[in-house]
Amino acid sequence: MVRSFRLHAAARHLTLKGATAGIAMLMLVLTGCSSDDFSDLQAYVMEVKSRSKGVIEPLPVMKKVEPFVFPADMLRDPFARVQKTEEAVDPNPFSAVRPDLSRPKEELESYELDTLRMVGTVQLQGGLWGLVKAADGTIHRVRTESHLGRNYGRVVQVKTDRIELIEVVPDRPGSWQERQAALELIETAANDAGANTK
Repeated sequence: MVRSFRLHAAARHLTLKGATAGIAMLMLVLTGCSSDDFSDLQAYVMEVKSRSKGVIEPLPVMKKVEPFVFPADMLRDPFARVQKTEEAVDPNPFSAVRPDLSRPKEELESYELDTLRMVGTVQLQGGLWGLVKAADGTIHRVRTESHLGRNYGRVVQVKTDRIELIEVVPDRPGSWQERQAALELIETAANDAGANTK
């Protein structure tokens, strides 16, 4: 029993010696790391402090803005409905210049005037008739008071080299005006006037 007690005491002594040696080693390592040489850090701090300082520009001077007075009582409400005003109409509603909408349309009134061509004339029933070629190739006979074109064109005179007419075109809402127009004879087409005549 005495022998085991001695063994325990020796083991405890060795353990304390090892712990003391470990603590001593740790102290040596920490002492080596804690040197008082901060020269590199102090040099960096001095270099940063010696740099030239930037100049901060002063704040710009604020211009004084004059307040705008909005006289809203003189203007219309932007959220109110706008009342439509009637456009000016012809002061004389019984003016003689207006198309005759009661008469039946003639066949050549379905074409634009610039698509029609005068190709010749023919003497029939004691009068001179004009020969007009439509866009579809059909040749039509027209005389004074015939109608052609989409602007209510009325033939006023048939001559050997031209057909004169007056168109009625809108001037402004409710108002019409007369405009003179003519179809000139096309020489090259005059030879074809005998074919497919209406």
